[in-house]
Amino acid sequence: MKNLLIAGLILTLAGCGGGDRFKKSDRGEFSNSSSIPRSAPRATGPISTACLTSDRKARSRALCGCIQAVADQTLTNSQQRRAVKFYSDPQLAQDIRQSDRSNDEAFWDAYIAYGKRASATCS
Repeated sequence: MKNLLIAGLILTLAGCGGGDRFKKSDRGEFSNSSSIPRSAPRATGPISTACLTSDRKARSRALCGCIQAVADQTLTNSQQRRAVKFYSDPQLAQDIRQSDRSNDEAFWDAYIAYGKRASATCS
């Protein structure tokens, strides 16, 4: 169960998504059902770069830029660099989450807050 929670959070932040990204409207036109609001913030940085280079189908400049902007508002630079490692090593997220070290616990609390804010802002 814990692994599913971690994987879900990582996949959400990495721009993962299931289902059809593009759906046909009543007029026969295709539209992106997972589009990011135009008013959503956008930025570039380590998380955006990791997101864009991931193999996730739903990644886009808009989504990756949005989650980077939220990261800039909620995570320090060192926390962002640490979070980027989750893209290539999801087990690291689980290890940090289960750690009893105070700096790991503080990081995890900040990361969870970031994930919730990114999900609310960028979806």
